[in-house]
Amino acid sequence: MPQSAASLSAVIAAAGSGTRMGGLDKLFTPLAGRPLLAHALAAFEECPAVECVVLVLSPSSLERGREMVEVYGFHKVSSVCLGGPRRQDSVCLGLESLRQGSGQALGHGQWVAIHDGARPLVTPDLILRGLEAAQETGAAVPALPLADTVKEVGAEGLVLRTLDRGRLWVVQTPQIFRYDLLLRAYHEIIADVTDDAAMLEALGLPVKLFPSAASNLKVTTPEDLRLAEALLHLRVRASPS
Repeated sequence: MPQSAASLSAVIAAAGSGTRMGGLDKLFTPLAGRPLLAHALAAFEECPAVECVVLVLSPSSLERGREMVEVYGFHKVSSVCLGGPRRQDSVCLGLESLRQGSGQALGHGQWVAIHDGARPLVTPDLILRGLEAAQETGAAVPALPLADTVKEVGAEGLVLRTLDRGRLWVVQTPQIFRYDLLLRAYHEIIADVTDDAAMLEALGLPVKLFPSAASNLKVTTPEDLRLAEALLHLRVRASPS
């Protein structure tokens, strides 16, 4: 890492409703022997650069989440807090909990990762690479180049044009930011966004892409859950005994 002393705090956003899961509570669905959400938390627990984690949950999951943190011994989790109506509201509440729990001012030189709790295959290595990339510009996001042809479609379902996929990337999490830049974005941008990097982009701030992994999928459907299960079993088989 360019700055060996760099350390990281994290907000795990897991307050969504999971409407595409057919009634399943995906965050606590068993996946390779532990709840899906526990896999994401374990990666941050194991990452040496991570100092503390705030877990953001919906009201219906709050107590269950606290129990899970205790059962699995996630000692880096400093707070489990309630989320808001939108994802960005939940992240903002997580950032506030992080500031309160740190006992000190968080600003320039402090780093924070924002991660979707529904991405259980994140790894400590991916987190570290994100922190390294973020130190170049103040913000970095993991991404994959698009492999398929992408078309823009009009209201009638007719193709308007074919986009140049060479300039299009699929963005994932964890997204890593200098804390003061992300906080500024949350104070100044009120429009709906689908990821945190879009807020910095709206302010004209640079965001660095770094290579992600196709396995770092977001579980949104029962099919995704089965794929994640298979990938986790493959990872266990491939790891040294």
